Amino acid sequence: MKATIWHNPNCSKSRAALALLEGKDGIDLEVVRYLKTPPTQDKLAQLYRDAGMAPREGVRTSGTDAKERGLTEAGDQTVLAAMAEDPRYIERPLVETEKGVRLGRPTERIEEIL
Repeated sequence: MKATIWHNPNCSKSRAALALLEGKDGIDLEVVRYLKTPPTQDKLAQLYRDAGMAPREGVRTSGTDAKERGLTEAGDQTVLAAMAEDPRYIERPLVETEKGVRLGRPTERIEEIL
């Protein structure tokens, strides 16, 4: 099974998700360091759609000014544009497989798509 993780190595949750994926047999893993290679606005829209989430539910508030900018209450296009412009607004880790997408908070949620 192919799995892609949008990963930040400085994040403990992201490292835990990566370790979980690396510990599974049969996973063809792609690791995208999204701060260096941010997803496009279209890719973000697809990820949140496949996760069954509104983009604002995937906004990282810790260590950002997302609340002050109103991103936690903003419409989809505003949030997606902000995330594409500055990937620090993307909550991590996002994991995608053929079975769907999960925000790995808590990490165990990733099991649902493996």
